[in-house]
Parts: sequence; C-alpha cells; structure tokens
Amino acid sequence: MQALADKLGKSKKEVGEFMQAMVDMAYSVTKKEGEFVIPGLGKLQKKQRAARMGRNPATGEQISIPAKTVVKFRIAKQAKDAIL
Repeated sequence: MQALADKLGKSKKEVGEFMQAMVDMAYSVTKKEGEFVIPGLGKLQKKQRAARMGRNPATGEQISIPAKTVVKFRIAKQAKDAIL
C-alpha cells in the first residue's frame, strides 16, 4: 500500500480507507447484482453451481453434492496479457 500511497501522493491511511471502501462495495454489489467489474483487472461474479454426483476419496463411495452459490473472479484479457 505504501507504493500506491507514494504514487498517488496520498497518505497510507487514506489509501487503506479507499481500498477498504472498494472491497466493501465489491462485496455488496456482487451480492445484490451478481457481478462487480474492475476495469482492466477483471470481475467478481456470483454463480450458481448445479447439484452433481461426486466420489468420497477415502472410501470411493458415490455421494450427492448439493447445488450451491459460489463466487468466482474472472481475470480480464488485458490483465492476463500484461502479466503473461
């Protein structure tokens, strides 16, 4: 955070408060709307996962895995290209 504070000419506390506000907003928007986009970085998405059959690795017994909601982060192509 110090590097970001230096780059923006802000205090470390101000940058920390901004980052916390952004994270809180990302959580609430994703919960309400199902998606939060950070341009150039990616998006946080809420997805439904269907019920399916799985296997207990210890016993090999088949088990039913119930449907559930999961959160995924999909990285933007621009970020992937810049990193890779």
